[in-house]
Amino acid sequence: MNTSRSTPSIAAEPAVHVVAAVVCNGDAVLVAKRPPTVHQGGKWEFPGGKVHAGESAREALVRELREELDIEVQAAYPLIAVHHTYPEKSVFLDVWRVTAYTGEPRGREGQRIEWVEAEHLAQLDFPEANRPIVQAARLPSLYLISDVRRFGESLFLQRLQQALAAGLRLFQLREPHLAAADYRALARQVAQRCHHWNAKLLLNADPDWVEECGADGVHLNSRRLRALRARPLDRRYWVAASTHNAEELELAARLEVDVVVLGPVLPTLSHRRATPLGWKQFASLCAATNLPTYALGGQRVEHLSMAREAGAQGLAMISGVWDASNPDAVIQALR
Repeated sequence: MNTSRSTPSIAAEPAVHVVAAVVCNGDAVLVAKRPPTVHQGGKWEFPGGKVHAGESAREALVRELREELDIEVQAAYPLIAVHHTYPEKSVFLDVWRVTAYTGEPRGREGQRIEWVEAEHLAQLDFPEANRPIVQAARLPSLYLISDVRRFGESLFLQRLQQALAAGLRLFQLREPHLAAADYRALARQVAQRCHHWNAKLLLNADPDWVEECGADGVHLNSRRLRALRARPLDRRYWVAASTHNAEELELAARLEVDVVVLGPVLPTLSHRRATPLGWKQFASLCAATNLPTYALGGQRVEHLSMAREAGAQGLAMISGVWDASNPDAVIQALR
């Protein structure tokens, strides 16, 4: 499978190919202030710059961070690719998450730099094209989906507690078999446990229940996605959506959701009747959206690098975690 990213032509002129880095130090991300004299001057940005002719994106990333920050990249992987058109030009942002480097970051070009907790990035003034990057920088590699029916409520809550202690940070409560009152009661218990571990809970339910249950947002199934005409919650909350094709990805973008799940990529028991997309079609669909995208369907730990190469934020999993002989090890491997 060849999923290497290349510069698209969005308008009459080719888009400017730019690499950008989400440089991480624990939960903090490095950001820089743009000089007032340049395009989008005075706003915050993720370090990086133009890709030179003959350079690969990773080569450009290494060079730019050496020139701008005086650091040497040791480990990095593709995070998200963003296409954006300003009135004056189009840009293709080739974004990488840098997880290891040597040296002490400093603004070699006189730019102001700061470490900001990922959770607080949304409070900064970034160029419009950076909005998907801000969302991707705040999201983990694993989006775990509940399976209460498999365990029963009491054992499920124990398993969830173990998963949170192992590092789970994004969780979806998807239990369509529960009556409304039972679901809301369970959601309140799950929210308390998630927030104790600084994890986010999204309800696969009526968006009106989010505030009542103390959740962090909603996950729209395809039926709810198709029924809506506007984003159902304000920006204080996360809005995610399940998508299966280009039409639903376009609907999600129009509703300004924050993140999507796309699949099934591989055969899976939870979507027995669905035709799997396969990695090639998944990559093609990812390339057509700016939304952070989780790969769903038959996913295992060993698929993470393949998913990232195809443009995914990470993996959305059900049985890949709950069926594992050691779920804690799976969660830790995906952190």
